Amino acid sequence: MSSVSILAENVTKEYRLFSNKSNKLVEIIREKNERTIMCALKDISFSLSEGESLGLLGLNGSGKTTLSNIIAGLVQPTYGRMQVNGEASCISVNVGLNQALTGYENIEYKGLLLGFDHEQIQEMIPKVVEFAGIGEYINQPVKYYSSGMMARLGFAISINIDPDVLVIDEGLSVGDQSFTDKSLAAMNAYRQRGKTIVFVSHSMPQVESFCNKALWLEFGKTKMFGKVKDVTKEFGDFYSVYNKMSQAEKDDYKAKQISGV
Repeated sequence: MSSVSILAENVTKEYRLFSNKSNKLVEIIREKNERTIMCALKDISFSLSEGESLGLLGLNGSGKTTLSNIIAGLVQPTYGRMQVNGEASCISVNVGLNQALTGYENIEYKGLLLGFDHEQIQEMIPKVVEFAGIGEYINQPVKYYSSGMMARLGFAISINIDPDVLVIDEGLSVGDQSFTDKSLAAMNAYRQRGKTIVFVSHSMPQVESFCNKALWLEFGKTKMFGKVKDVTKEFGDFYSVYNKMSQAEKDDYKAKQISGV
């Protein structure tokens, strides 16, 4: 029987919104001030076993990236508990690479942060460079990379450091099809070794073909969690209707969902 890899219990994440910087400074000094609390996630609960893959679905602003970051340990929940058994790594276009370092230096830097010794890092580097396939750009600062090249390098590093949990937040959405196919094949091999993957993608075919479970988030709340085919069908039906709404109707729908009406 597979062990639990990820266990989320009533995970809630709140952010304080300030009207201006001076209000934020006043609160830091006085520990109170007028502010608005924005709830990015509310009472999210689910579990995944080793070897399972979870697709995160939802409209923009529903909390998918926030939940991904909590699973990866980049953000802490305000309330509730997120238990991840083992090392987690996050692949995202905007997360995980030091812009001032070269691609080569980023491989070394990430390896050192995760406790790899010099010999292990040197053994890893050729594999990462080959998988990323960005040529001479590996010796250039990451700040000069396109989003596609950053995604390639981020994925290549993460898959080769071999974490127990791999979180992919739109990390395959900016590469070409050949790299996407290569990445999906690597993810399948990774999963077959008993590893766990959390996959955020707007590509329903990718989610359906790769994941066995799905979580549909709707403006911070769980709308549906279960087998991937069941969840993607319901979400697909909903999205077809939502996509035909006017902007005013969409805004009204969002306001009602957030308020609980």
